[in-house]
Amino acid sequence: MEGIEEEVSDSITAVEETVTQNTRLMGFAQKFGIALGIVAGQILIIWIIWLVFKKINKKVAAASGKRIKPLTIKKFNLLTAKQITGVIIFLLKIVKYVITVFQLFITIPIVFSLFPATEKLASTLFGYILSPLKNIFFGVISYIPNLITIIIILLITKYVVRALKFFSTQIAREKLKIPGFFPDWAHPTFNILRVLLYAFTIAIIYPYLPGSESRIFQGVSVFVGIIFSLGSSSAIGNLVAGLVITYMRPFKIGDRIQIMGNTGFVVEKTLMVLRIKTAKNEYITFPNLQILSASIINYNTSSDEDEEGLVLYAEITFNYATPWRLIHEILIEAALKTSRVLKKPKPFVLQTALDDFYARYQINCYTKAVENLPAIYSELYANLQDGFAAHGLDMTAPQYRINLPVESRGEGPWTHLAGEKETPRRKDRGKNRHIT
Repeated sequence: MEGIEEEVSDSITAVEETVTQNTRLMGFAQKFGIALGIVAGQILIIWIIWLVFKKINKKVAAASGKRIKPLTIKKFNLLTAKQITGVIIFLLKIVKYVITVFQLFITIPIVFSLFPATEKLASTLFGYILSPLKNIFFGVISYIPNLITIIIILLITKYVVRALKFFSTQIAREKLKIPGFFPDWAHPTFNILRVLLYAFTIAIIYPYLPGSESRIFQGVSVFVGIIFSLGSSSAIGNLVAGLVITYMRPFKIGDRIQIMGNTGFVVEKTLMVLRIKTAKNEYITFPNLQILSASIINYNTSSDEDEEGLVLYAEITFNYATPWRLIHEILIEAALKTSRVLKKPKPFVLQTALDDFYARYQINCYTKAVENLPAIYSELYANLQDGFAAHGLDMTAPQYRINLPVESRGEGPWTHLAGEKETPRRKDRGKNRHIT
């Protein structure tokens, strides 16, 4: 009986083992089928993603030049529509590959988790994905209070800048007047206050930035500060000079000035440079450091409404045989005939010198058309020539040239002392002597 029981027990055990093996095979086949289904599903998803990106690329290429416009700043083309389209397509390609890699990286741990032999490897791969995501999530959650603080500070700064801009605009338009504060100071002062406010805002926000306490972040900040301080000494000098010039108010945009021997109209005035346009359409740029130490003549300050106007003057010389009253009359008549010369105040003549052979006369007249000075001077000179010619007077002044022998000067065969007209020469005892 015992032998029969053992045989029955062995038979039952064999059947159980067979059933277990069959169950394992069926489970493995089922899991393998699930794995194939997951892989096939991911392949289908990736194919759909690639198809979607392909259609997006076609739409982007079709929008080039229509919806996608060139990137321009003050009529300067930074990027053409074709270049912008290429950048967008390149970025879409990167996004497509990133999504594909992410899909594959998720698929592999899911498939490995189905089989006991690779279950631990699956959990490790999931850890590579979930751990950074978990750290990022909790990091964002813990950073929310600092982020709210930064947003509040930025909002306060934004509205303070808007208020400053509003007041500066009202002052520039002379709708708001502050004693001792000129309207042309409004915009430069606003720019200065805005920069200082932004710098103050950055200083306040800095401790709330992520990673601000790390040594790397601090090292980069110190490095940038050193580079800025070493490489911008001249720029800072020009900047400070520009601020000084702004509050000195020696000129403004549109004024005709003379600086360092150059005359032109101020077309650009910044905190770094001054740019003028000459009568020959030449643009000359001066660093503010040079302007600060240079003498400046501003012709427009004499043509303001509360001034009589800019005084134009021209000097001529005439011999003493011609009555000075007649010369005065001709000079004043020529000035009055000149267009854009004011009749009131009336032109006047000054006698500036009585030289050996002639007297010097200076005609002075007023104008407010500062922008036409070269044309006014040209017309004035022409009227002077016509006036003297109408009275039969020659404007050529007598001048004389005296030449001495070599031994008397020791400076070459002849020495030019004065004048332009050479006198007759004669020989006397073998020596050259020139008399007047």
